[in-house]
Amino acid sequence: MIEAPHYSAAGASKKAVSLPEALFDGTVNEDVLHRAVITFLSNQRQGTSNTLTRSEVSGGNQKPWRQKGTGRARQGSTRAPHWRHGGIAHGPHPRSYRLGIPKKMRQLAKKSALNARAREGALLIVDALEYEKPKTKDFAGLLKKLHVMRFADATAYEILWAQTVVVEIGALTEGATKQETKEASDA
Repeated sequence: MIEAPHYSAAGASKKAVSLPEALFDGTVNEDVLHRAVITFLSNQRQGTSNTLTRSEVSGGNQKPWRQKGTGRARQGSTRAPHWRHGGIAHGPHPRSYRLGIPKKMRQLAKKSALNARAREGALLIVDALEYEKPKTKDFAGLLKKLHVMRFADATAYEILWAQTVVVEIGALTEGATKQETKEASDA
């Protein structure tokens, strides 16, 4: 059973909490994690680099010299790739680097990333963030201190990249019950 440090909303340390086995079974699938990270990084690429081919370069609409009689090699255009100011042969053109990953593999990668962070001791549990009065200033101060993201929006890459993963205790129990009902429906 994996345990994680527990803190109050103010930051005071409490007794360690055992993590639910539905989410934190301790297994880390490195192959799936690798695929999820490669997919995430590939999807961040823009693919906007572009070069001009010989047909896209301006100019070069006539032969530089006549075909025969000069003693020089025949040339059809000054915009051929071997000429200065000519087009680029086999250069990059805009394309999509987008990769896909199956939903169950993405979920397994996220679970493996959480298990890896819990194993390292980089997963912290925090009490529910409740305030006496609904003040934006207090919540904005918290957001400045922490990088906050919904669990559904977090990817395996972001979980692995984060220095520390902070989970609200309510989200932990809610995620465990969802996982248990999912496993029961799959069986």
